[in-house]
Amino acid sequence: MHPAPSVIIFTTFSGLGFGLLFWLGLGVIVPQYWGAFIWFTIAYLMAVGGLLASTFHLGHPERFLKAFSQWRSSWLSREGICAVATLIIMALYGAGLVFFGTRIAVLGVLGAMGALATVFTTAMIYTQMTTVPRWKHWTTPVLFLMLSLGGGALFAGQVKLAMILLVVAGAVQIFAWQTGDQRFSEAGSTLETATGLGNIGRVRAFEPPHTGTNYLLKEFVYDVGRRHVQKLRFIALSLGFVVPILALALVQITPYTHIFALFAVLSHVIGILALRWLFFAQAEHVVGLYYGKR
Repeated sequence: MHPAPSVIIFTTFSGLGFGLLFWLGLGVIVPQYWGAFIWFTIAYLMAVGGLLASTFHLGHPERFLKAFSQWRSSWLSREGICAVATLIIMALYGAGLVFFGTRIAVLGVLGAMGALATVFTTAMIYTQMTTVPRWKHWTTPVLFLMLSLGGGALFAGQVKLAMILLVVAGAVQIFAWQTGDQRFSEAGSTLETATGLGNIGRVRAFEPPHTGTNYLLKEFVYDVGRRHVQKLRFIALSLGFVVPILALALVQITPYTHIFALFAVLSHVIGILALRWLFFAQAEHVVGLYYGKR
């Protein structure tokens, strides 16, 4: 599928923002007054900024309010409701810390659960798509959650917690790549099944459906070379997981704590951006069969 920059920014930074809100809500760190204002500003800039970026990929952004009415059937609608509810609850929770230096534990826990629910509903938007076998797998929501929690812990300065979560997330990501490469062929979708002509033998397209481009080709059919995929996977895995983990290890044994912590955060963000690009670029949509592609 076409890796739109707006959706890459959305899935990367909203995950990090809600991950940080999760740990703030649980009270893993309890900042007060100006310190709390800074922490919540960082979390809201990422969470809200990511959500706003996603609207640029909508055909009619001005109609976004209609999405909230489809919560019975739409994961997108559920995501919007969870996100708004979480941001309101965490704003109240944060106000207690900023203005009164008081942690209202009930609000914090509710906000933390809401943050997890928001990330989960985001993941389910992609997991539910039977037309993209690479996404329709348990690893998709697990990765969204692990990356959000691991990245949030990294931003929150929870060194050991972040290291553990990033190791687990990296392992799940490698497994998702290995199994995902075979998932399209294992799903059984072919030009024969798409046309219903498999009973007469092998089917091939006599000529392309049309000579020009269209919306389907632009959004759902994207070619990325295998050689480039391997390079990008190495970059994403190295910058997103390996380098931050090594930098966090150095945080514990050197006096340059803040430098290595900042380096770990920057490396992780760049790595996850590359990871998200691959997430969309490698998503083979079954509509590609109609155009002789995967």
